[in-house]
Amino acid sequence: MGMKPDIEIHIEELVLRGFPHGDRHRIAGTIEQELTRLFSDRQDLPRMIEHAGHIEAVDGGQCRIDPGAKPGSIGQQIARAVYKGIGE
Repeated sequence: MGMKPDIEIHIEELVLRGFPHGDRHRIAGTIEQELTRLFSDRQDLPRMIEHAGHIEAVDGGQCRIDPGAKPGSIGQQIARAVYKGIGE
């Protein structure tokens, strides 16, 4: 098994509607942490990246967030939806 390729993800715009303004940095930070974890843990990553190459946009779809969810939980759910969108 070879080394995993270096991956650079640049999120130019992330639209979060309906969340408190003060939570935006915590949500964004958790998204970054969770995406890093997901890409690091992925065993078939080289195949996925080989087929994906440069991705112009990812539609993460919609996430169902429970009322009262903490920013960390929200960020994790969003990151998983984005990651799933990259793999499709």
